[in-house]
Amino acid sequence: MTPARNKSGTSKFILILGSLAAIAVIGGVLYQAQSNSDEELEYRIIPEQVTEAVIKKPDVPEAFIPAPTPEPTLVTESVAPTAPKLPSLDDSDEFVRERLLLIKHRADLETWLNTDDLIRRSASYFDGLARGVTLSKILPLTTPEGSFTTHRDGDIIWLNAGNYERYNSTIAVLISLDMKSMAQLFHFIRPLLESAFAEMGYRPRQMDGIILQGIDNILDTPIIVERIELTRESVTYKFADPDLEALLPLQKQLLRTGPENTQRIQQQAMALRAALLNP
Repeated sequence: MTPARNKSGTSKFILILGSLAAIAVIGGVLYQAQSNSDEELEYRIIPEQVTEAVIKKPDVPEAFIPAPTPEPTLVTESVAPTAPKLPSLDDSDEFVRERLLLIKHRADLETWLNTDDLIRRSASYFDGLARGVTLSKILPLTTPEGSFTTHRDGDIIWLNAGNYERYNSTIAVLISLDMKSMAQLFHFIRPLLESAFAEMGYRPRQMDGIILQGIDNILDTPIIVERIELTRESVTYKFADPDLEALLPLQKQLLRTGPENTQRIQQQAMALRAALLNP
């Protein structure tokens, strides 16, 4: 399959996270708003909380992320240098954490990485992104500042543009990362990622398809520069525009960060996609 966008290949079913028991595969390097207010929790209609069994495994897009071509090197000694040996998946946290922190980053990234099972969490997070959801209880990302707010104009409820600034710290961390370096790290630790995806029942080409589909879901999010009207049922806010309300939960989450922040995230997603497909 070519790495072109394919929305129809995105699974709309939910993996049973509980079935993996001790391995707790959840996480990733993307953000999720985590507010303590009841209104915001209700507004974040995120299907990760559903745990019903599914009858068949969801369809998974397949793709191919090419490996980089080794550059020729001049070997002056009798023995060529060898790349560092990868640890086992169970023992990979410190190995991966150290290499992630070698990439230029903001200080908050160190907090995000202060958890265990980084590879398994990343694999599961990308699996969620490919299905259009953000798994919020996964990685200790920077909590948005302040509370979710709206304002009224007569009977019309508007999303307060002041909410957008609440995500600036999280966006700043994400855009501080060099995507070429992230792609290089992906290729370096690919065997570990394949092992984590295999534990979820995925083949390598399905892993590639999941990663690219998650990126494409971000890129397919519309940029809304106009004011966004909301409706409210009980304590639940929804987009008044049915086309916006029909978007994937991930995309609606991005809308809540504002048009400028969404564009910044999309620029990073586009850079990552290009770096992965053109090593």
